[in-house]
Amino acid sequence: MEPSRIAVAGASGLIGGALVRSLTADGHAVVRLVRRPPRAEDEVRWDPESRYVDMAGLAGCDAVVNLAGAGVGSRRWTDAYKARIRSSRVLGTATLAEAVASLDVPPRVFVNGSAIGIYGETGDRAVDEDAPPGDGFLPAVCVEWEAAAAPARKAGVRTAFARTGLVVAREGGAWGRLFPLVKAGLGGRMGDGRQYWSFVSLHDEVAAIRHLIDTDGLSGPFNLTAPQPLTNREITEAMGRVLHRPTAFTVPAPVLRAALGEMAGDVLGSQRVLPMRLLESGFTFAFPEIEGAIRAAL
Repeated sequence: MEPSRIAVAGASGLIGGALVRSLTADGHAVVRLVRRPPRAEDEVRWDPESRYVDMAGLAGCDAVVNLAGAGVGSRRWTDAYKARIRSSRVLGTATLAEAVASLDVPPRVFVNGSAIGIYGETGDRAVDEDAPPGDGFLPAVCVEWEAAAAPARKAGVRTAFARTGLVVAREGGAWGRLFPLVKAGLGGRMGDGRQYWSFVSLHDEVAAIRHLIDTDGLSGPFNLTAPQPLTNREITEAMGRVLHRPTAFTVPAPVLRAALGEMAGDVLGSQRVLPMRLLESGFTFAFPEIEGAIRAAL
């Protein structure tokens, strides 16, 4: 792909930061959307709560990528924080989608973040992008999140949704907390360990987003998860093997619920999600298996 101008919201996050590094390394010009006054030439001001974007900064962009949103696992889900999780995604997406739609020359593609949380609890049942939304807080948020991108789609901008799984990385997310525990010899399964965790390496997450940017014709939802989801028990054992540490500890479900509140459902819940549309589009995973994904994160 020839050098392009690409706007990224959420550039300070785990995935956004990795995406920006990947794009700039390949010679692309990246515009980072920031909520504070810009401090660098590559920064553009936006404020989702007031539905403001500096339109001059988006002008000339070939692609807009929205990865902004309050961290789902950052803190206990109080009513106030649940409202923040929702508003940060829905208002952010609506703001950017409306801005994209109003440009005289819109970008050729709008890639919007989403999550496999849209499927809710799936148990042992494997699901792909054709599965309907599940029940509960996260599925409801994801449905609103994706729906908020309607202005861009209606304006004729190719719109793709990156439904991300559990990203294997040292720097943040669920694995950012797991790595130190396992290294300290305190790792172990959560609950009964039979729940499926649909993981993806940070490398493949970024590569998949770039695939959605670069590949004409790709629109709608795409599951960004490795092709072989595993149970929590299997993943815990794999971490022990790679890090050469015991994983004998078990965190009982009642303890997790007491410590995490409603958020514990996201840890104990089972989501066996397959990346069918991504594979059908010709994407190749560099780290399709968990041990490779773990080693890539070290």
